[in-house]
Amino acid sequence: MSTSHTSSSGESHGSVASYVIGFVLAVILTVLSFAVVSTHSLSPTGTLGALSVLALVQVLVHLHYFLHMGGSSEQRWNNIAFVFTVSFVAILIVGTVFIMTNTAAHMMSR
Repeated sequence: MSTSHTSSSGESHGSVASYVIGFVLAVILTVLSFAVVSTHSLSPTGTLGALSVLALVQVLVHLHYFLHMGGSSEQRWNNIAFVFTVSFVAILIVGTVFIMTNTAAHMMSR
């Protein structure tokens, strides 16, 4: 009996072991994030940098182990859609911050 599950379209949903590994890594990264903040062992800039790195690794763990996004050719369209979505959201956020900053600067000059 195989521990990998497939859907009716033949896509792999991962194994129980894969989900357990992802869960354990996610918990470890979360505990590390809390430890960095609660111990105050780093400077504020160092804390922000460490949390940023831990958050990026956490996102990659979730993408790989829970969303099953990998480098295989079967995942190409999923990866393209993900990159498009992230790009769109980044443009939206950067544009919003730019507009709000520009508006605030022009309102203060009057």
